[in-house]
Amino acid sequence: MKMTKQEYSKYVDRQSPPSPLGGNMIKAFIVGGVICCFGQAINSGFLRLGWEELNAAAGMSVSLIFLGVLLTAAHGYNKIAKFAGAGTLVPITGFANAVAAPALEFKSEGIVTGLSAKMFVIAGPVLVFGVTASVIYGIIYRLTI
Repeated sequence: MKMTKQEYSKYVDRQSPPSPLGGNMIKAFIVGGVICCFGQAINSGFLRLGWEELNAAAGMSVSLIFLGVLLTAAHGYNKIAKFAGAGTLVPITGFANAVAAPALEFKSEGIVTGLSAKMFVIAGPVLVFGVTASVIYGIIYRLTI
């Protein structure tokens, strides 16, 4: 059966279930906000323990990364992500999940060819483009001051 692009597009639109965009955005906003509030609570806790502000921020980041990896290993992060969607991707816990999930998935292939090689399958492009964008921004910033 041959279809034009327009016919195919209409066919896909008929077959695809409608996306509850508003509800998805609200869930993402709330869950992402809760994760960030939890991070702020950790940061405040470290400050109350007498940590310097820079050390408290670093400790909070490490704690959120650890909790993201722990939830990924316990298969809990995927359940939260299915509910919240993009709300779990924005905080640092989403990056921890993006590194840990492929590593856990491919660990049966061995330490080098499985765990180590596949660890950055998802996070690798984020790192490459993030570093590239920051270098370009730095050059532009330097040229304009």
